[in-house]
Amino acid sequence: MSKRLLLLPCLLVLSALVIAACGSGGNEESKVEEAIETAATTTNPADCAKSQTQKFMEQTSSESGKASLKGCEEEAEKEENAESVEISNVEVDGSNATAEVVLVGGKSLEGQALEVALIKDGDQWKLNEVVKFTKFDRTKLIESFEREIEKSGEASSKFAACFIEAFKQANQAEVEELLFSGSGKGFEEIAKECS
Repeated sequence: MSKRLLLLPCLLVLSALVIAACGSGGNEESKVEEAIETAATTTNPADCAKSQTQKFMEQTSSESGKASLKGCEEEAEKEENAESVEISNVEVDGSNATAEVVLVGGKSLEGQALEVALIKDGDQWKLNEVVKFTKFDRTKLIESFEREIEKSGEASSKFAACFIEAFKQANQAEVEELLFSGSGKGFEEIAKECS
């Protein structure tokens, strides 16, 4: 029997062992991906508390306490979340994880690439924070805001034009502060300037 024929079964066994050894990390990565997908696309209000921390809900809604949970649940009921999500670069380190996420469909962050942080709460991974844009597309972001303003019926208002102009003038760090600080102060400042 030739050495090549013996080498093939050995390579197959070695491959199976490598896949089995790597499988446990992949399992956590798939749980992280599942939590992100659920949080981003859910139409079930109960998924808000299941897949997002209070910190995340407050950061993404500019509301605090129960109001942030209620806002999340209302968005889910109204089916205002993303249609789908593209997830890459998942890294798990114990009970912490990060991933890059691109939302498809939905509201204002559609098409933006974001780094998100998750924590493990018991057996459940939960979104804990939007960290930053990893690929920032100002034009797409502004177009998304314009669509949302158009839907609200406020597109012709002076305030809407001023709000859009503020985002056109802001750099990436300023936009991240406005959207991800969770405080709402930046929006209050824009509202004051636009009044």
